[in-house]
This record gives sequence, structure tokens and C-alpha cells, in this order.
Amino acid sequence: MRFDIVTIFPGFFQSVFEHGIVRRAQAEGLVEIGLHDLRDYAHDRHRTVDDRPFGGGEGMVLKPEPLAEALEALGIRLKAERDSSIGTRVILLSAQGRVFTQAVARELAELERVVLICGRYEGVDERINELYCDMDLSIGDYVLSGGELAAAVVVDATMRLIPGVLGNEASGEFESFGAADAEIAVDVQGVPRSQHGAGGLLDYPHYTRPAEFQGLRAPEVLMNGDHAEIRRWRREQQLRKTLKNRPELLAGAALSDDDQRMLEGLRGGEEGG
Repeated sequence: MRFDIVTIFPGFFQSVFEHGIVRRAQAEGLVEIGLHDLRDYAHDRHRTVDDRPFGGGEGMVLKPEPLAEALEALGIRLKAERDSSIGTRVILLSAQGRVFTQAVARELAELERVVLICGRYEGVDERINELYCDMDLSIGDYVLSGGELAAAVVVDATMRLIPGVLGNEASGEFESFGAADAEIAVDVQGVPRSQHGAGGLLDYPHYTRPAEFQGLRAPEVLMNGDHAEIRRWRREQQLRKTLKNRPELLAGAALSDDDQRMLEGLRGGEEGG
């Protein structure tokens, strides 16, 4: 099995992957790990990979062009052009993603190749997710500085399930979460913002320049300067992502009357669709 990791800090992984089971699995040819510096695909003098978010707000967002070029250099085509049966999955480590569990690790261990994109700053331009990513994963409900630690967790938990890696195949069978149907796991976050936005919801998607990328435009609402409209759009996106990816969070979220109305509309749209 092969893991490819796209990151702005490839050196972070050198010590992590040079010890224990991960090192042995690589030495025995059971696992390959490729590290790819995102800045190699930024061609300005400063090797810039981030920009300010459309619509304003704190922090910076990873730009789509370097990420797209990095993925294409790895032979990753647009999601719409790929054969889903080829055994490769592209995963964005994102606070808005599906929770990484032992059951998800088992799914990944059946694949031939996993490409992991490490989030940084406020996150990744959403168009990369739409165009290239098969899933986004969150490994938790607390704050880290970036997706590198999360990527290391995904690699470690997944490669333990590859035949031959542990030596004794039964040794992983009786560990915590070892049952095939286990759905409880430690939650760790893949980007530096809180897993939840205001009121316990997932964060909204982020966009930065250029306004149009591979035929996809950033939402016009983020560029019209109407801050009230931007706030409403972002809140609706928070509700939409939470409803889709982590619906259990809604039970404990602080929701206003407007939130409840938006949520009812989103649920009605799901039922109607």
C-alpha cells in the first residue's frame, strides 16, 4: 500500500515515520510513504501557497492552484474523470469531515493508494475538495496547528491493518476498537480552527483567489461586500455541513430561531431531493 502526503512541512514526518512499526513496514516493502512539499508547486518568488479568504475573516486559506498542480504531478486526475474502482482515494484532512474511526481505517486498508492533503491556516479552498477529493476526514474535536499530526495518525492506524505489518495477524484483533463494527474513536482535528464554529457547528467552506478556478467560481455572495448576507450564507453552510457530516452535533448546538428555520429548509431539501 502507498500513502502520498501533500504538506507544507514534509520534514515533520521524518522522525515520525522512522521508528517502530511504520519504519519496519517500509523496510519490508509492505508500505510506501511519499512526502510532497506543496511549496514546490508555487512558482512566485516567495513560494506562496496561501491567500486571504473571500468575504473577509481571520487567517489565510490554502490556494487551489498549487494543490491542483501537486495532485496532478502525483497522477491524480479530476474526480469526475477518475475510475472509482482503481483503489486510490484522495482525502482532505478537514475539520468538517467524516470522523476517522477504526472502521474507516479498515476501509482505507483495503485500498492500494491513499493521498492525504494536510490542511493549514483556516483550511483549504473548497474547490479542491469538490474537484479532487473523495472524502474529507476529521480525526477529532480539538484544535491542532495543522493536518500533519492527523495524517500521521491516519497512516499509523491504517497500515496496522495491512496483512503482514504486525507480524502476528491476531495481535490487532483484540486491541481497543479492534472489532470490525467499532465506531468509536479518538477525535483529533486536521486544521487549526476549532472543529466547530459558533454554537458547536462545523466550520463553513473557505475560498480565496482566483475567483474562478477550473470552471468553478467562488460563491458570488462572498465578493459582493454585503456582510450581513455573507454571515447568513456562512451560517447556512455551517448548518449544511453539520447536517451532512456530523448530524449528531446538532443535538447539542446552540441554535437560534433563524438557525432552526434554515435547518428545517435544509432537511426539507434533502427529503425532496
